Amino acid sequence: MEKLLEILKDIDPDIDYEIEDHLIDDGLLDSMQVLELVSTLEDEFDIEVTPTELVPDNFNSAESMWDMIQRLQG
Repeated sequence: MEKLLEILKDIDPDIDYEIEDHLIDDGLLDSMQVLELVSTLEDEFDIEVTPTELVPDNFNSAESMWDMIQRLQG
């Protein structure tokens, strides 16, 4: 989870990812940032984020992203 938080801070250091749970719904991350994030997550965690995983529920919070990462590594 710590590595994920570091990646997120690189994308936008002004967001408190440990408490925010509406990153997509509130427009805190835009589509370009999400694409950058997906690419980085795939490289860092050796996963493949398929189009079916590209839903707001998987990216609204660091916790939901971490759950997706663990599921995809599973």
